[in-house]
Amino acid sequence: MADIKGLIALAFSGSIGMVFLVLACALPQFNNWWPLFVIIFHVLSPLPTIISRCFSDDMGSSNACKELCIFITTGIVISSFGLPILLARAPREEPVIEWGACGLILSGNIVVYLTILGFFMVFNNDEVDYSMW
Repeated sequence: MADIKGLIALAFSGSIGMVFLVLACALPQFNNWWPLFVIIFHVLSPLPTIISRCFSDDMGSSNACKELCIFITTGIVISSFGLPILLARAPREEPVIEWGACGLILSGNIVVYLTILGFFMVFNNDEVDYSMW
């Protein structure tokens, strides 16, 4: 029962993060859909960790596969924070997105990545049946 409550809380927080992202695109003062490319980073970020867990025998010890996956995940997460800042700064005369939209995207990124971290913390044990998805 605790797994279901955790799953519902994670779904709610993930939805809040996506609402921030959609608001950054759809509000009339912003009205620019380029920031939705951040969703690609949200989808890609947990994949290296999932792959690492599949090919690793023990998650407690350090190995090359685990370290490489952490490195790749870090690059994906940093890229998702860098893209909106880059879109808000370039070109200097007329930026692609407004700074308000950039703030909403960055706050949405924080919420989404905390949700992904929460998922891996709640469902870290091996007793969880992943076939319920």
